[in-house]
Amino acid sequence: MPPTTLFYIIISILIISFIVDKVLDILNEKRFDDEIPKKLKDVYDEEEYKKSQAYKKTSAKFSNLTSLFSTLLTLIFFFVDGFKYVDTFARTYTENPILVALIFFGIIMLGSEIMTTPLSYYSTFVIEEKFGFNKSTAKIFWLDKIKGLLMSALLGGGILALIIWFYQLTGQNFWIYAWILVAVFSLFMNMFYAKLIVPLFNKQSPLEDGELKSAIEKYAKKVGFTINNIFVIDGSKRSTKANAYFSGFGSQKRITLYDTLINDLNTDEIVAVLAHEVGHYKRKHIIFNLISSILLTGFTLFILSLFINTPVLSEALGVAIPSFHIGLIAFGILYSPISEVTGLFMNYMSRKFEYQADNFAKETFDGRALITSLKKLSKNSLSNLTPHPAYVFAHYSHPTLLERIENLES
Repeated sequence: MPPTTLFYIIISILIISFIVDKVLDILNEKRFDDEIPKKLKDVYDEEEYKKSQAYKKTSAKFSNLTSLFSTLLTLIFFFVDGFKYVDTFARTYTENPILVALIFFGIIMLGSEIMTTPLSYYSTFVIEEKFGFNKSTAKIFWLDKIKGLLMSALLGGGILALIIWFYQLTGQNFWIYAWILVAVFSLFMNMFYAKLIVPLFNKQSPLEDGELKSAIEKYAKKVGFTINNIFVIDGSKRSTKANAYFSGFGSQKRITLYDTLINDLNTDEIVAVLAHEVGHYKRKHIIFNLISSILLTGFTLFILSLFINTPVLSEALGVAIPSFHIGLIAFGILYSPISEVTGLFMNYMSRKFEYQADNFAKETFDGRALITSLKKLSKNSLSNLTPHPAYVFAHYSHPTLLERIENLES
């Protein structure tokens, strides 16, 4: 296939992806003013619903502008042979393929951050602030950015360097070693993320003795769930939105509660939320997701190994010297339609798992407490209670609030 043809295929994929996303967004936005379903009437009063509508519309408008800006910027970069200039610049410092790739992606990442950080700042300190969600400060915002960039450079750069090294050593078989590397890294992060990464951004404290801890321990004993690590995270220093999550395996497993969750919900509601999280563990959802992710990564790396040697990938982006890092970008875009399909499947499975976790909470604790907790959390985050089914199918990893309530009441 001629490089020019491949170039226009890549451009077509980018444009079609943008159009599909915008169509889904428009369908969803048309539902913003729909009447709230009868079973959800008690989530918002009239004033709160107006605030919810205003938040949805403001967020959607901003999202549309940022996605248009991002897509136009990307297309311009392609048409002016931006990758060729960055690659040429990187090669003025070294001819080592690993170092060239690291400099190349470092420039791309830095350029992206320079373009998107003002948008992120506006979203946090204007939109989220206006609707009462933001609790962050400029200092926290910039420290988060710096820490995030350093982590991306160290972890992402390290993994990329090793993958290119495998490629140099083993040629087309590099995917096997890269797959093992990514699988081990994924398992390690799943086990120790809460211990190693979270403390860089948030303070975690063991849940203090008291009514809540006793209620959690009583429930855990009832369902045969050994838990020695219950932590509270200071999510309120950035946002009023609440959350809880489960992480790790074996002795490393822990439940983390946002302090905002503890403030928003009563004891039974918090235990119901935790019962849902325990349900994910008991129903092996975490293991399924980890294994699925590893298998999909292996499949992607295998397909990459079949095409990475093809010079036309680099030539399509205007780069005369074939290289792993340029081929990786071209392949990533060409592979994105397959990623979309696998993403739809994983979202479908995730929604199915949410029902199962909800049912576990209903069977082992109290479905009514889970319903009231879900309503409170939706209210406090000004959630969209009337999303379009097509948008849900494409983007939601959880069923809608109405679907979850109907399932819990059945």
